[in-house]
Amino acid sequence: MKTKILLPLVAAAAAMFFTGCATNAHYVQTGDKEQIISTGQINIQDYANAANDAVKDLLQSGALDKVANPPALLELSRIVNNTGQQVDTDLLTKKISIALLQSGKAQTKMVDNKALGYQQESQFMNDQKTTRMPDFTLSGKIIETIDRAGKTQRTTYSFQLSLNDPKAGVQVWEGEKEIGKQGTRAAVGF
Repeated sequence: MKTKILLPLVAAAAAMFFTGCATNAHYVQTGDKEQIISTGQINIQDYANAANDAVKDLLQSGALDKVANPPALLELSRIVNNTGQQVDTDLLTKKISIALLQSGKAQTKMVDNKALGYQQESQFMNDQKTTRMPDFTLSGKIIETIDRAGKTQRTTYSFQLSLNDPKAGVQVWEGEKEIGKQGTRAAVGF
């Protein structure tokens, strides 16, 4: 008798456990007020904010307008991950590339960071017959700083970008976007 009563209760509890987690699932717009903010990782919204601010600042600087043959050819180079997490820097560079292409101020090309060594770079630079040399290269770094006090944690992500003129060997623009997040850590974690 106990088995007949207990079995349906266990089945009902298991069904509620497995389906109850997803009952509130719904689509949200990136940047929506319902976004999830976590102090321990870079969110998609952080990449979007950093890319949007960088592109806005870069376009306002007028640096891309100072080329002999517009639109400027911009080579998206290495973005160094100096955080404690594995991040896909393409989430930043792709958003920048799309926005610059849509602005009409620049054409972009990606560099294979792993394959571009000194020898290959010099070979690339000397092969001007078939390849247009980039007017600028864009490189950068993502830095994570963590501060803790009791159960409160503040994490700041600094997105630093530099636009370089490879012919003159100088930086013509730099931008930085800091995104700070603060929250409390749970007393019990899984």
